[in-house]
Amino acid sequence: MKKEKQIKLFLVDDHDIVRDGLKSLLGGENEILILGEASSGGEFFKFLTKEIPDVVLLDISLPDMSGIEIAKKINETNPELGILILSMFTDEDFVINAIKAGARGYLPKNSKKDELIKAIKTVYEGGEYYPAEISRIIARSYINRVKNDSAGLMELLTEREKEVMLFVVEGLTNSEIADKLIISVRTVETHKTRILQKLQLKSTVELVKFAIKNKIIEV
Repeated sequence: MKKEKQIKLFLVDDHDIVRDGLKSLLGGENEILILGEASSGGEFFKFLTKEIPDVVLLDISLPDMSGIEIAKKINETNPELGILILSMFTDEDFVINAIKAGARGYLPKNSKKDELIKAIKTVYEGGEYYPAEISRIIARSYINRVKNDSAGLMELLTEREKEVMLFVVEGLTNSEIADKLIISVRTVETHKTRILQKLQLKSTVELVKFAIKNKIIEV
């Protein structure tokens, strides 16, 4: 269900002209509020200590850390924050690694305004957005290989999601997992939802069966 409020968007790109262009492009959109901007990962994470946006529009190439490294860190600490990559790099490795890191959308920098807005809204609402060009890359290099392959499905999980999964199948409560990983209960719940989605499962019971079947845990 769509949330009835403005989408709080944060821009991370090391080029002033790109950020200025995005602000000009999106500034007139009533449904989008540009909460802030940063030219590096360090600036962005400093902002996160004050306020959490709904969606971050993230470049891959940054001076202090890559967009993929930033995405991994976000997914560990604030998985409810929607990550949308906007990059000139559309090579297979960049796309797949961004998805593994937790990005929920990936757009080339030559995308049109309407598609950018659609991607922001889709990621905000909890969905994933990949235009045709990116979808073809994903399909060719990844999805066909993992579709019916449990080991391949496990590769979809981030390291933090794998940690959460192990604690879940061991029977720990959300509060216990939160204490062990020093994260919030809400963050644990978000990780569990993503794990079930990625492994194409419907419940914790199915997750335990999956773990036993694939010898992730021993019984």
